[in-house]
Amino acid sequence: MELVRVLVVDDHAHAREAICSILSEDSLFEVIGTARNGQEALELTEQWMPDLILMDVQMPDMDGLEATRQIKLRFPYVIIVMVTVSDDVTYLFEALKQGAQGYLRKNLSPSTWLEYLRAIVSDDAPLSKELAYRILQEFPAPRQEDVQENPLTARELEILQWVSAGYTNREIAEQLGISDQTVKNHLKNILQKLQLDNRVQLTRYALESGLAGRKPRK
Repeated sequence: MELVRVLVVDDHAHAREAICSILSEDSLFEVIGTARNGQEALELTEQWMPDLILMDVQMPDMDGLEATRQIKLRFPYVIIVMVTVSDDVTYLFEALKQGAQGYLRKNLSPSTWLEYLRAIVSDDAPLSKELAYRILQEFPAPRQEDVQENPLTARELEILQWVSAGYTNREIAEQLGISDQTVKNHLKNILQKLQLDNRVQLTRYALESGLAGRKPRK
């Protein structure tokens, strides 16, 4: 996996230092800069073009939600992970709607942070069940006349259901008796067919189309 260039955004100096310290433990990640608020994050993103942004939610001048919205509009390739001290998914749900790919709580262990971020950059980090439920509530059941013919094969539909249920590639592979790489290749095909970019968008698609309500077959 290629080196991942990271921008750390938090209004507290100690938090920025702690996050940078965690990332220094894994050679995959290189911190290229830090920002104190969303406005600085927007400016530094334009200047340095990071691969990954770790974005605090609540900050002065411009908070993480607005910064995420503006950055994803101008630089859609950037992976943004929200960082929060709260278990409240309200802000996180809004951030996902603005284009963020995931979230981390500040009280998690460094090893959990690194494992999760590695999964995020390889697009193998599932949404929590609570966030998936919030997304489900946001979208009403599709009307029959609005349902389009699904381009996915039976196996691809099966994997889509596992993804929307919050399973990782490895867990899906174990459930289906296939290799991790086979799951990854299926996911690439699914995303290409549906013209989607990541697991967040894929979960949203499954929920909007009514596919996520089907229990995966074990």
